[in-house]
Amino acid sequence: MSAPLPTTPFPQRLLDGYAAFKSGRLPQERERLFDMAENGQKPEIMIIACCDSRVSPEVIFDARPGEVFVVRNVANLVPPYSPDGELHGTSAALEFAVQALRVKHIVVMGHGRCGGVHAYVRRTRNPDSEDALSPGDFIGKWMTLISPAAESLPAQVEESDHDYAERLAVASIRNSVENLLTFPCVNILHGRGKLHLHGAMFDVKTGLLRTL
Repeated sequence: MSAPLPTTPFPQRLLDGYAAFKSGRLPQERERLFDMAENGQKPEIMIIACCDSRVSPEVIFDARPGEVFVVRNVANLVPPYSPDGELHGTSAALEFAVQALRVKHIVVMGHGRCGGVHAYVRRTRNPDSEDALSPGDFIGKWMTLISPAAESLPAQVEESDHDYAERLAVASIRNSVENLLTFPCVNILHGRGKLHLHGAMFDVKTGLLRTL
């Protein structure tokens, strides 16, 4: 029999944030939340974004509850369609958004100074270096999804790692949009004009958003 988990205090920052939500935004959104509790969510937009703590789609787009369906992962990557019986969190969320929620738009939103992209660049340019892709069981394999974008984007002469990583982040967004079209449910609806695909790049330093 395993030992019971030790009890630790819930993060005070979250308790304070919930208190502010409960006294401020919750009364303003109560009717909307009640309606969604009774009738379900009906977002028209799905956003695939990075799990970087600096890049919150709900904050960036000033979205109210129920307006956007968000999935976040390292480096906002969309894998190609691969129904191989393994566990695919992003693909499952995409399938749910398209087939169950019937969203009308899918936005792949990348951002500048992405840790995953920069770590990938450091690893490929300096294979012997120690970086964020070295330890663990998952992140190194996950970031291989960016390889097709890297192969389509040769580095420029005397280009710094930073500049190359920023260009690669944009190329990766385009590659993820292309991967969306490998999903039959996306491809069919997109071909019929019922589902629209978009790319966007957010600059965490300036707060500017660029649509691709």
